[in-house]
Amino acid sequence: MTTMDTPPATTPALIATLGGRWYTEDAIFAAEQERILERLWFCAVRAADLAAPGGFRRVQVGRESVLVVRGRDGALRAFLNICRHRGAMLCTEDAGQVRRNLQCPYHAWTYGLDGKLVAAPNMSSFDDGAGIDRVAYGLVPVALREWLGYAWVCLADEPPSFEDEVMGAVAERLGDPAAVEAYGIEGLELGHRVVYDVAANWKLIVENFMECYHCATIHPELTEVLPEFADGMAAQVFVGRGAEFGSEISGFTVDGSPGFDRLPGIGAEQDRRYFAVTVRPTVFVNLVPDHIILHRMYPVAVDRTVVECDWLYTGDVVGRGRDTSRSVELFHRVNEQDFAACERTQPAMSSRAYRRGGVLVPAEHHIAEFHEWVRHRVGDVE
Repeated sequence: MTTMDTPPATTPALIATLGGRWYTEDAIFAAEQERILERLWFCAVRAADLAAPGGFRRVQVGRESVLVVRGRDGALRAFLNICRHRGAMLCTEDAGQVRRNLQCPYHAWTYGLDGKLVAAPNMSSFDDGAGIDRVAYGLVPVALREWLGYAWVCLADEPPSFEDEVMGAVAERLGDPAAVEAYGIEGLELGHRVVYDVAANWKLIVENFMECYHCATIHPELTEVLPEFADGMAAQVFVGRGAEFGSEISGFTVDGSPGFDRLPGIGAEQDRRYFAVTVRPTVFVNLVPDHIILHRMYPVAVDRTVVECDWLYTGDVVGRGRDTSRSVELFHRVNEQDFAACERTQPAMSSRAYRRGGVLVPAEHHIAEFHEWVRHRVGDVE
């Protein structure tokens, strides 16, 4: 056995990571699609993006194409994006607006916004005992919950508890189930959005977000605003504690200049602090006193992840067209710095030098629990 094949030593200071194959093998990514992305709650779309009846968005959840649709009754629903006739994809556009129905472009089977089959060429009989059951041959529904202003979907036949898996993850990080409610995220408006196409495995992005050992190296603007990050300790290590702004810093902006009035529900214990929350598998929530930054990841290949990042502000800030550029620029730079680091790492995952993985230093030890969670969810892969 060569040095390159020898597993990294594990000591109280150094803990072994996942091996490189976890980031490069199609078989492992397929197992993650099936056993993680398709079984857990997945943050699919911002609800306000589908404001009017007939609005839809197509999202990729694991191996499945999912439609989220605003019904005529105002409710959001989700369906598999598959015509029940011959299996053609119903909608090929990423997003759009229809008048009353969704129609398959192949044979014109037509579905209501509630998913029921409403028409099919040369089929005149429905629900008369001898015809077609409109519900049974309607679109296949997908479980959907709305929270924090977003639609979360789950493909599992029996979805896990939303309260435990999603709301519970936020409560566990903040130390209080009611803490996130103080930010009033459901009532905020979209001020800016950037979509990043990252040439890296989704787990590398999660791991990067969870630690700050790299912050002093690649995040000069962020460590200026949050000086404790320069010491390498991530905000997510401490339950209920946010990273404090520097004494000379006025706002969560690229130059530390003042931002906006703090959100109405924010108390003294949340003011001038940054809280970061990971909601597995694919959501990051960043809480600061005057706005929210929310990342949604869409893993599309073993070495490619699309990340959609929203900056959310009060209606007053958005409605009056106030300048958000300094607050947007801070985390946009952080995103670009992080994703560039992940893209530098991805090619090395197939190297013999990383065959057995790397190591986690003490400031990163909490990532080991994420690795164990992945192993447990995925199980054995040939």
